[in-house]
Amino acid sequence: MTVSVLLADDQATVRRGLRLIIGTQPDLRVVGEAADGREAVEAVRRLRPDVALLDIAMPRMTGIAAAGEILAGPAPPRIVMLTTYDTEDNLEGALRVGVSGFLLKVSPPEQLFSAIRAAAGGLAVLDPAITRRVMAGYVGTPAGPDGITRREREVLVLIGRGLSNAEISASLAISVSTVGTHINRLLAKLALRDRAEAVRYAYEHGLVRPRAM
Repeated sequence: MTVSVLLADDQATVRRGLRLIIGTQPDLRVVGEAADGREAVEAVRRLRPDVALLDIAMPRMTGIAAAGEILAGPAPPRIVMLTTYDTEDNLEGALRVGVSGFLLKVSPPEQLFSAIRAAAGGLAVLDPAITRRVMAGYVGTPAGPDGITRREREVLVLIGRGLSNAEISASLAISVSTVGTHINRLLAKLALRDRAEAVRYAYEHGLVRPRAM
């Protein structure tokens, strides 16, 4: 079976390189290209590829926004995000809309081929470097007996130290909205009602120590 692939990236040289690389595989065929997110949505509707490779940072509509719109449509293709930026916001955003894969542009060709085939077969795939983060609790794996992740624990410690969401955002190099997401999750997991209870929890469990006078 031949897997049809759509390429979406705002850089023509990247699209050309991907087309050449994918073209070396007898079971993979590039059926179209798009230079931005909006073009990608329209091309998917027109060409009906099996798999769409979407860059994240594209004009008019980001890859993640395009993926969300594509996946909300009828008989959507599998989507693999191919990006330079493996930030927490990008990863969480991509996984939230339901993409099948997330690869870095520096991934070797064999890894790209495997990801396309896996996605076409209904499987999910993450770049190995990102998988290590997931396994370490980066996006939700429990890190301890209390069930909160390592990142949620970091947020809890900073809450205990009195930092605002904006200050936590700057400290951990994540967006303010992501900070809010982590706070909501840890409050739910720890059955805490509000930020004040989170501060008390942090002190009572030794995550934060009172400063010496």
